[in-house]
Amino acid sequence: MSSQQRGARSRRLAVTTAAVAASVVLASGPGFAAGTARVADPPAPTPTVTPPAMPPVPAPAVTPPIPTIPPVPPAKNVPAFGAYLDYGPRGVARIAELSHWLGGAELRVGHTYLPGDRWSNIEGRPGFLDVWADWRTRQTDRMLVLNVPMMERNEENVSDAEVRLLLRRGAEGAFDRHYRALAERLVELKVPDTVVVLGWEMNGTTYTHRCGPDPEAWKTYWKRIVTTMRAVPGQKFRFDFAPSRGRDAVPWTQCYPGDDTVDIIGMDSYDQPTGLSFEQQVKEPYGLQHQVDFAKAHGKAISYPEWGLFRNGDNSAYMRGMLAWMDTHKPLYNTLTDYCPHGVWQCSANPRSSEVYRSVLFGRTGDPTPQPTKPGGDTTPTTPTTPTAPVTPTAPATPVPPANCSPLQLGDWVEYWLGGKLCLRFDWWSRSR
Repeated sequence: MSSQQRGARSRRLAVTTAAVAASVVLASGPGFAAGTARVADPPAPTPTVTPPAMPPVPAPAVTPPIPTIPPVPPAKNVPAFGAYLDYGPRGVARIAELSHWLGGAELRVGHTYLPGDRWSNIEGRPGFLDVWADWRTRQTDRMLVLNVPMMERNEENVSDAEVRLLLRRGAEGAFDRHYRALAERLVELKVPDTVVVLGWEMNGTTYTHRCGPDPEAWKTYWKRIVTTMRAVPGQKFRFDFAPSRGRDAVPWTQCYPGDDTVDIIGMDSYDQPTGLSFEQQVKEPYGLQHQVDFAKAHGKAISYPEWGLFRNGDNSAYMRGMLAWMDTHKPLYNTLTDYCPHGVWQCSANPRSSEVYRSVLFGRTGDPTPQPTKPGGDTTPTTPTTPTAPVTPTAPATPVPPANCSPLQLGDWVEYWLGGKLCLRFDWWSRSR
């Protein structure tokens, strides 16, 4: 956050105090603080580390009928799952909304990213992680997944030559202090068991923390970061090595830093490239099967920090295949990327995939599925029925202020903790006489 942004936030807080003293009235319209059941979505700037949010694709004028798809039987002992919904406070607020859409399914994973623009943000600047830590600590079985860049200027198209020099500096310990600060911050927030997805998609070309320019330096640097963070008293971090599926720029196995500093072998697995079936995604070199086999050989759990639709549109076959794959192979956790074009709840352009996702996960709690007993004592499992609730995703409502009421711009964090916006009524004086 820049000094100008911090100054603006302070001025907004001053406005709040003055407005309350001058008989500020809480608004009663939908999305505002009084008389509402849902928290308004506070606006938040997009960090450089998150994939750029693409605008929602408008639904066609006539929506084609959605074919009836029989549900996949619920798996027993369902691993933790969630979705990436936004990096800030609105992401936390939407976890409960998505759970409601899924029939009360238990979303035990909260997933966010540290901005990769500057080192001060990679250290977890005060205020950024607080709301996520608060969500995590409210229930003991929840999991916080945090993507952590290995370099600042992480999406600025830094040249291979400069990346090589930076990796070598990191391997020599030049950036240790930033990761010590981050670890201390997470312990201070009482989330010492955070899953750290460090240097994700390192086998590609997108990020400054990529492995390709110097794999040996990259592996040494990874080890330094992990060793530095594990040295902080009270930590219980788990480190997730998460390449993108397939070969990409370099084989991800060339970047693997070793079993002593890796706890989980993850994979970001979107439905791409165009025309590649799910079965091919499983069997391709460095694909899903390779990940599972590699993790088994190294005695590690697997995960899917990012997955979702992409190059092949509303592909229900991919959605069904990926959900069945995870039910079979039991990753430690998975988080669907839920915005367009990848998502199924916040993106109305994928109705068929949305139906599959919802029918498979509807009502899941992670407990073993009880098997009803038929007359005569027959305990043969019965086929679950398709949920009767409507499957069309509901877009988050846009707050509308009541008449003669001007909402005050107080900033993301003030509005989050207030539970909505404050509104100044212009007719308060005439009503009081």
